[in-house]
Amino acid sequence: MKVHNVEMIMSAVRPEQYPAEGYPEFALAGRSNVGKSSFINKMIGRKSLARTSSKPGKTQTLNFYKIEEQLFFVDVPGYGYAKVSKSSRETWGKFIQQYMTEREPLRAVIQIVDLRHAPSADDCAMYDFLVENNMPAIIIATKADKIPKGKWEKHKKVVRETLAMRPYDALIVFSSEKGIGMDEAWKEIESRM
Repeated sequence: MKVHNVEMIMSAVRPEQYPAEGYPEFALAGRSNVGKSSFINKMIGRKSLARTSSKPGKTQTLNFYKIEEQLFFVDVPGYGYAKVSKSSRETWGKFIQQYMTEREPLRAVIQIVDLRHAPSADDCAMYDFLVENNMPAIIIATKADKIPKGKWEKHKKVVRETLAMRPYDALIVFSSEKGIGMDEAWKEIESRM
């Protein structure tokens, strides 16, 4: 998809604040600091529409990005960040869970993991949640530029096995630095619209 027209239209914490257009939505989930904002910015061809932060765990709302009047990327709060209080983590957990299980326009969850490392316990818990709720997932393994291309398959195998991925969920190697995997990611997203 060629992206010319993007706007961050709202930050929401309750269903009544969500957009009413009914466009397909793709939620972006990932550990704090795994590169969700960089992924969004690369996919939409903007430098800093989605703010990257040196303070992980900063996103505490659902941020809706309208793309080409056709779909929404929905950036959800990063999981697994220690400095956030337990009660505030539980509150987020509830509203994210509600969004992901009850939101009708949601087509898939794009889960971002770091290709360089085996998925964390939080990554596995997130993926298990998607499986338990029968939700389609697209796994994006970022920071591919930090690993020699010849080792990608080995790292993909670790991701696949650690998450115990369903055979039909896509696993895409991605680099926000180099644009690796962009076309493949767009193809996967468009096939679900």
